[in-house]
Amino acid sequence: MSASTKKALSSGFSLFELLIAMAITMTLMTAAATLLAGALRMRSRENQKSDALADTQRALNIMSRELANTGFNLTNNGIVTLDSGPNKIRVRSNLNRFDFAATDDSRNNVQDAGEDITYFLNEVAQTKYLVRHDPYGSGSTVLANRVDTLNIHYFDQKVTYTAPQKGTDITGASALEVTPANAKYIVIAVSVTLDAVGVPNSPGYQPPYTVLLCSDVTLRNTTLWRY
Repeated sequence: MSASTKKALSSGFSLFELLIAMAITMTLMTAAATLLAGALRMRSRENQKSDALADTQRALNIMSRELANTGFNLTNNGIVTLDSGPNKIRVRSNLNRFDFAATDDSRNNVQDAGEDITYFLNEVAQTKYLVRHDPYGSGSTVLANRVDTLNIHYFDQKVTYTAPQKGTDITGASALEVTPANAKYIVIAVSVTLDAVGVPNSPGYQPPYTVLLCSDVTLRNTTLWRY
């Protein structure tokens, strides 16, 4: 074998071939990094969504349970009309009326823990909190910190309605609303909105996302119809 043939067989890649290989590698790495970043953003968004919905659902469960007990051992439905409306509700009940271990003063008023509760939405530094206020108990407690709207509807009978996708309140209720003093049935509508991620028309962009959660509450201590 001649020296020229040995030289040809032992030669490596040319500079042009190396440049092409590097360009292909960088293109693949860029594509992989873009896909990975998009997947991480999507996972982060889903985690935020799950956390926000879990917090709001817990808050709704607490509200529903306590609102259902309003008016216990009272002569009305327990809703404090002057402090209740479409975005706020204050309720009372005499939970320890028959607790004879308590003092007479305690049993005969609604100034004990858990007996005078207000629910409202509070906004601080562009963040809205769903708050439970118990002046004779634990004071103000944040139930959920990623809530955008709180709507409370008062009815004197059970109703049906529509909870629109990406909406912030119910629509199409099957009965007219009544004043809080005449309510026997309450619908709570809470919306949670996740902020947009990224820039519109760019890779990985995710638009704002709104979820509407609703809870129906029968005020069991009022003179109810048989549903």
